[in-house]
Amino acid sequence: MLSHLLHLRGIESVVLEKHPRAYIERRVRAGVLEQGTVDLLEQAGLGERLRREGMIHHGIQLRFDGSTHRIAFEESTPGRGITVYGQQEVIKDLIQARLRAGGALHFSVEQVNVGDLGGPLATISFVHEGAERELKCDFIAGCDGSHGVSRQAIPNDAINVFERTYPYAWLGILARAAPLHEELVYAYHDRGFALFSMRSPELTRLYLQVEPGECLESWSDERIWSELRVRLASNDDFRLNEGPIIERSITGMRSSVVEPMQYGRLYLAGDSAHIVPPTGAKGMNLAIADVRVLADAMAAYYALGDHAALARYSQTCLERVWRAEHFSWWMTSMLHRAPGDDAFQQRLQRSQLQYVVRSRAASASLAENYVGLPSDWAGKAPERLNSHF
Repeated sequence: MLSHLLHLRGIESVVLEKHPRAYIERRVRAGVLEQGTVDLLEQAGLGERLRREGMIHHGIQLRFDGSTHRIAFEESTPGRGITVYGQQEVIKDLIQARLRAGGALHFSVEQVNVGDLGGPLATISFVHEGAERELKCDFIAGCDGSHGVSRQAIPNDAINVFERTYPYAWLGILARAAPLHEELVYAYHDRGFALFSMRSPELTRLYLQVEPGECLESWSDERIWSELRVRLASNDDFRLNEGPIIERSITGMRSSVVEPMQYGRLYLAGDSAHIVPPTGAKGMNLAIADVRVLADAMAAYYALGDHAALARYSQTCLERVWRAEHFSWWMTSMLHRAPGDDAFQQRLQRSQLQYVVRSRAASASLAENYVGLPSDWAGKAPERLNSHF
């Protein structure tokens, strides 16, 4: 995404990807796009297939004690909603756009190392198609995740890392079954959290709270569907359309933030700088928000020689990051059963859920955070992205 935004401003970049193209275009990950992410994709000329295939939602449902309560986005965030469109589909659109524009994309890259981060030009060495290569560049954007080379290249004494590990994980499945309901359902249950979602009119995405060390092999198809039926049960006519499970995985849940998100000529973005639990659907959206800020800052540097926005990159991003961290923690804490929780804690969670669905202010707060805060929320002056193109 950053490479595409820079291209629209006439700035050259090279993308190094360690996986084959087919792998990243098939890997199913996030699927909920905030309003700001959708707007940016549209403005950047990437909205054609998104408009055709994306599933627009104007609310989510909270389910507890067998009752379903709808959080209506339109009541508190007029004109803003979410769109279900898989991260792998966004990746496909971006790759095609970059290749059409003659962008430099290298897949299956190995042995990547970064250096000279404090010098006049940073360097990246890597192996591609058996040949050793080196790039000299003004800046490096570290978009390679929390275990990537970018994050590891920063000395430990130059950053602070804030982390929290949660005592549960998600077992996620992708089923070849048409979703029978139009909105996401977040369910609190005595047996643990469950989530009903979708990826397309033909694919249902579902999650179950499990133990962090749970063995995937111990979860047969029947056990998964049986547990989903129990946790998602309601007093209305909610039904699951069960079909072949074509993908399954168990993912641990943690929060992590790196401060600052920059070091010399290296700028971290996305998971290399911050991790959120998936409950609030913020991971991909935060990454997109990061590179929007970074693209604007680099555009100011190349067009005007202005370093100020680059110097403020970390500060600007971290305001949104910590808001998303709090929202994701809050949603996670409200909906999951932690080991050792007693009856007192369960009553607190139910009280919180009842307050959210009965209070206009509380439901508005959830809706505002869920659809995504405006791009200028962190003190940035409002402006149309098109003004830079």
